[in-house]
Amino acid sequence: MIAVHKFAAFSFAFLIAGLACAAPAANPATAGQLSSSVSDSGPEPQLAKIFKEIEGKRLDTALQLTENLLRQYPNFRLGHLIKGDLLLARTQQIKSFGAMEGAPADKVDDLRAEAIIRLKGYREKPEAKFVPRYLLQMPPDQRYAIVVDTKRSRLYVYENDLTNGGRPRFVADYYMTQGKLGADKLSEGDKKTPTGVYHVTANLPRQKLADLYGNGAYPLNYPNEWDKRQGRNGSGIWLHGTPSNTFSRPPRASDGCVVLANQDLDVVAKNLQVGLTPVIISNSVEWLSLDDWAKERSELNKAIEAWRSDWESRDTDRYLKHYSKRFKSADQNFEEFAAQKKQVNAGKEWIKIKADNLSVFRNPSKEEVVVVTFDQDYRSNNLNNQMKKRQYWLREDGKWKIIYEGGA
Repeated sequence: MIAVHKFAAFSFAFLIAGLACAAPAANPATAGQLSSSVSDSGPEPQLAKIFKEIEGKRLDTALQLTENLLRQYPNFRLGHLIKGDLLLARTQQIKSFGAMEGAPADKVDDLRAEAIIRLKGYREKPEAKFVPRYLLQMPPDQRYAIVVDTKRSRLYVYENDLTNGGRPRFVADYYMTQGKLGADKLSEGDKKTPTGVYHVTANLPRQKLADLYGNGAYPLNYPNEWDKRQGRNGSGIWLHGTPSNTFSRPPRASDGCVVLANQDLDVVAKNLQVGLTPVIISNSVEWLSLDDWAKERSELNKAIEAWRSDWESRDTDRYLKHYSKRFKSADQNFEEFAAQKKQVNAGKEWIKIKADNLSVFRNPSKEEVVVVTFDQDYRSNNLNNQMKKRQYWLREDGKWKIIYEGGA
């Protein structure tokens, strides 16, 4: 048993104070009761119990819980550091987190940052009545969506709840690692994680990868068309695991990738669909009430339907009003695009357009941009064509306009 001295609750005073100072102001989406949904949060529930026991000066119980934690996660470096401090508390006063003699200061700082960010994420789960603003509409064949909050080092999994009209339903959340220099990637080698709407493009098994990538890797389509338009470049942004001898990495430790513990990646990977699953990365996730979410979704769907209907009408001027004057496709600006559409429509007697498997994802940025993807079935008196199309819509002067259009 550990003797409880007057200094026994030290031990994490420094850490817990940091957690309190770092906690953001309450907001409607995170305040109050935690979501009633089941969440697989890795070691966070055990960590919360350990810190509670330390705060209550029950260090013997805290040590027992820490040893149980390490049996479950033997490579969990943060757990080993906590155990070391608790053992050291038997013989001397502990004045700081990571008090073992000779402990590298930079490594201790990394572990302290990990402890703080893990507990913040665990305590600030989204309520069931709020959803990420970005997931406006998922197609019926898309089972899940991934939303990453770099500020909180948290990855959220949402299910496409078809029984409730395709409403996003919170499933689970996980601690994640981002780029060494944070988010908002701009260029190759800047050690930052990009922010935007991305999709999984491949599944790379561990047998074909270096150990750095852990149990597997899922490349993302960075830079996407909006990134290119903003002058962002670089490549090789993946969602992947950790080396075999590492349970987790510090909050900022990758070269720009999103990194999960291997056991978390294994669970998340079961829900990833290559070419379909979105991975939306935000500096700080915006949450909407279900009423506001439904309102935004309805507004976008009406704009998309008006575009489709006006195309069928063969009234080219009305159709072109849905396009921004700053529109660009792969090889055309607005003037070139408009001239081509007028020429093509002049030879049409009728046009029928279907837009199926529609997805609408809001881009997490200052600009109001949404990414729209669908299966387009174009039929006319002299041409039939099917393709998967992707558009970027931008709100200009209060109206949604298409600023990019091309194949997905």
